[in-house]
Amino acid sequence: MQFVIGLFNHYGYIVLLIALMLELIAFPLPGEALMTYCGYVIYKGKMSLILSILIASLGVSIGITLSYFIGRILGSAFFEKHGHYIHMNKNKFDKVYLWLQKYGDKLLIIAYFIPGVRHVTGYVSGIAHISYKKFSVNAYIGALIWTTTFISLGNVLGVNWVKYHHLLEGIYL
Repeated sequence: MQFVIGLFNHYGYIVLLIALMLELIAFPLPGEALMTYCGYVIYKGKMSLILSILIASLGVSIGITLSYFIGRILGSAFFEKHGHYIHMNKNKFDKVYLWLQKYGDKLLIIAYFIPGVRHVTGYVSGIAHISYKKFSVNAYIGALIWTTTFISLGNVLGVNWVKYHHLLEGIYL
């Protein structure tokens, strides 16, 4: 996390965009902690709240859209064989697929708040051939809610964001 914070302190918005994009493609990056830290930087007056939320949402949206199209193009056979490289084994795929069947498009909105699930929902949605229109509307609304929540949380917590970061390490990292 220290490395990511160092990059963030130096490059700001671009690191926020790229890190969140990569996290949604299933790279193991601490998205919630980064967004909460971003909120702290906003609290200190060094970044803009609205611009940070928009850029974070854009990064998340790009990442989940890429994973959707990768899933749609490569299909389930590819992920059954190679999915373990991005932490997407058959068991996790089947679980998320069943959740999508049971809860529908609404899962795309709340999946961002479920560790491990957000990383595969784009792939599973593409593999399941959910229409791009349904996928994008719900996934992008979820991205905006998720990024707004964590960036605002860091902003509200201010200097106490570190206390929250330690909670995240126990749950997510």
